Amino acid sequence: MADHGTPHFHNDPGVAVIHVGAREFMCIGAKPPFDHPHVFLDMGSDDEIVCPYCSTLFKYEPSVGHGHSKPAECEYHDTPAKAA
Repeated sequence: MADHGTPHFHNDPGVAVIHVGAREFMCIGAKPPFDHPHVFLDMGSDDEIVCPYCSTLFKYEPSVGHGHSKPAECEYHDTPAKAA
């Protein structure tokens, strides 16, 4: 998985379940500046996990693809600020 990086997900939309295509990822809660500490979650061999900070339920769904989620708006991509 090192060649893909660690995907980050948030629950700004407030959905009950986020389906993700990775068993290891970061939950940030909401988009900055309202995010919680970015916590690494590892499902191991399980198919679901609950974030201990925001209580979002994540379910593994391999058909979604690594780094992606359903709903897609729960994917977080940090875009670096442009140099002035």
